[in-house]
Amino acid sequence: MKQNRTFVTLTLILILLSLLPACAGQGTSQTISAAVPAYAAVPVSADRTSGSNVRLSEPAEALEAQRITELLEQIAELERAGVFQPGMAATESALRERLGDYAGATAAAFKEMLWAYGSGFMEKDAILQGLVRVIALEGQPGTEQAVLAAKAAFAFAMENWDEAQQQLTELFAQCDEPDSFVNWLILSCVLEKDPHDRSTVSAYRAIRARYVLFPEYWYRGAKAFSGIIAAEFAETCINLAPAGPFAAECRSIIATFSGLNSRDGAAIKTKTEIERIVSQAVNSRNPSLLEELLPLIALPDNPFTVYATGVLKPLAALPDFRDYFDDIAARANGRLADRLAYISRG
Repeated sequence: MKQNRTFVTLTLILILLSLLPACAGQGTSQTISAAVPAYAAVPVSADRTSGSNVRLSEPAEALEAQRITELLEQIAELERAGVFQPGMAATESALRERLGDYAGATAAAFKEMLWAYGSGFMEKDAILQGLVRVIALEGQPGTEQAVLAAKAAFAFAMENWDEAQQQLTELFAQCDEPDSFVNWLILSCVLEKDPHDRSTVSAYRAIRARYVLFPEYWYRGAKAFSGIIAAEFAETCINLAPAGPFAAECRSIIATFSGLNSRDGAAIKTKTEIERIVSQAVNSRNPSLLEELLPLIALPDNPFTVYATGVLKPLAALPDFRDYFDDIAARANGRLADRLAYISRG
């Protein structure tokens, strides 16, 4: 028997998606934003008791479901092509809800939230509060699958890896997409428990195309892997969200890989960040913007300090920048003074 879609719409989707930042839902791809309203205008299965709705015939309902499934496939392909914009997972959630896939709708809403959180646009407490509000609906008509998915998501957010893995595996046993969001959640649980599981490591790396813009994908990999692979994942995570919740730990991972103390991570800047800071300083003719790089310049020898020094050295040809380096060097000491003198005079 079909569940009451109206009830679930007003509880699950509105509770979770209303918590998203204002940017969610804006700027989605033209393909998705143009297509969804046309299918959202008519319910897949209208409420039999509502006089304002007309129930679709079975063939029409099947056609509508097929069209929505095609839209979900388009979203998946966009993600695999390295495209993700705020609101895409929220759109997926609404589409899955229309198909009656309430567990999938909850998972997609959780994906939108984790994307917002990893990018620094949402607080973790807001995610937990939203999931708790859905879990509190337990026992209400039509909410069983949504509640189970919310419990699994809550366990993941609380880093209860055994519980999350078990609940996700049981609830989404029929999911056959190796790079699905649910599968990423499960792989993350396994990696958190055993980062040396070779099959999981291989599976995790194999799905990177779909999560190229997802900060937490790179963060979980940076934690689980070692050596240059961990450093690469950490650097990508920082580049995606330099002010996000995972950046500090990723900087420490890079520092350790570079032969530094983990606490030196606070001074680490990625090559992309170094180039951005230098570009802004040059374009605005404001050498004081380079102050962000001074802690990095003062670190013991490491690839990122060497890179920053090499990028800064040509700037000494510009009088304002040469004067800036000389002034800071005169007031500094140790490695910072030596490296600024090198940058300024060669």
